[in-house]
Amino acid sequence: MNVFIRSALILSSVVVVGQSAYAQPKASFEVFNPSSGLARTDELIVIKRTDVEKKIGADAAGSIFSIKDAKGNAQTLQFDDLNADGKWDEVVFLYSFAPAQKELFTISQATDAVALVKQRAHVRQQRKNTNDTFGPALTRDSISAGQPNTDFSKVKLPPFLTEGPAWENDKVGFRIYFDQRNTKDIWGKTTADMVLNTVGADPSKIYHHLDSWGMDILAVGKSLGAGSLALWMPQGGTRDTLIRLGNKNMGPVKYTKIADGPVRAIFKMNYPQWQALPDAAPLGLEETISIWGGQFFYQSDVVVTNAPRGAFLVSGIVNLFSKKVDKVNFMGCQGIATYDKQSENKDMLGLAILSPRDSYRGIGTTPNERSEVTNTYYVKMNIAGGHRAQYRFFAGWEKTAPAFATAEGFNTYMNEQAKAYAQVLRLRWR
Repeated sequence: MNVFIRSALILSSVVVVGQSAYAQPKASFEVFNPSSGLARTDELIVIKRTDVEKKIGADAAGSIFSIKDAKGNAQTLQFDDLNADGKWDEVVFLYSFAPAQKELFTISQATDAVALVKQRAHVRQQRKNTNDTFGPALTRDSISAGQPNTDFSKVKLPPFLTEGPAWENDKVGFRIYFDQRNTKDIWGKTTADMVLNTVGADPSKIYHHLDSWGMDILAVGKSLGAGSLALWMPQGGTRDTLIRLGNKNMGPVKYTKIADGPVRAIFKMNYPQWQALPDAAPLGLEETISIWGGQFFYQSDVVVTNAPRGAFLVSGIVNLFSKKVDKVNFMGCQGIATYDKQSENKDMLGLAILSPRDSYRGIGTTPNERSEVTNTYYVKMNIAGGHRAQYRFFAGWEKTAPAFATAEGFNTYMNEQAKAYAQVLRLRWR
């Protein structure tokens, strides 16, 4: 079976295709796993439209085609329009590699027929209706500066489902509070199904309690939670300050959905008027968050404009219930990890942040009082000259996977992830 998905920005529609007839191969490419001792499961393969057009022509690239591996297995393809011009920009699929495996893929024209696909990634933002139901998923949404936190003593349901945008895959889920807190949180999952369209819609079902699908597993307080953002600023001498991307000074916030499964989901959070420093011009910050099937992380790409000299972007991990932080390092891909009885279910949860060589600039720990950001281990990242900072935030809950029931299992996983992140898959057209 051959499966295709078209994902559009303005119209979130999909075209699902299967049981196709194939023409002769039009082009081929190889993907090589350079990790000699590491199998890599559900790696995201990204093919640019510009490259496909060079090989098979613009007209052929604009029509339905298939990608098959060397054994003739057709891949589940998702075509994503990243710039909203009505044409796909990237086609993506997931593939698992043995250590040092080199796999040949071919592109062929195909005819379409309907097939069903299990969704492995999803993002949504929904607003509450006047009758305490929630409307359809939005492509765009925005809030004004100072959007207040939900006061649950006065209302049963927040203005946004689960208080803001939520994203998930078949392993784990996350959310961001769409208000002046602007903190990221974690959904621990015990199912591969997409559940975040219904979680939180019924106030009689408390998602802080373990349910058949999982639960909200993180307490965040005044920390950076599950990868929230701040600005690190030198303040003269050896003193430094963390400035949270939050509160009224954060300014208005814009949400844009870009792609919505089944292979990956992408959305943007845009902060065009962040008054980080009272005596300086506002900053602009754009964060692009993506998640794809089979992984225990989301990936964030952040660009800050008009950043002050000497500033770094910061992302962090809450440390309310962790006793220590460990460094993770492989070939310049570095980060931090914690593992402890730190879930809201009082069981074991591993948390980590990794950043590649060109982004990573160090680590730190916040004070636990008298600071805008507390109870946080953090990673500093380069944003000088508009540099795009990137990081991956990991959550390994013991109820999701047996490997995370022990510190050894989580540490082994994180070392493997650092190796995979540092050793990028190599794609070569033939």
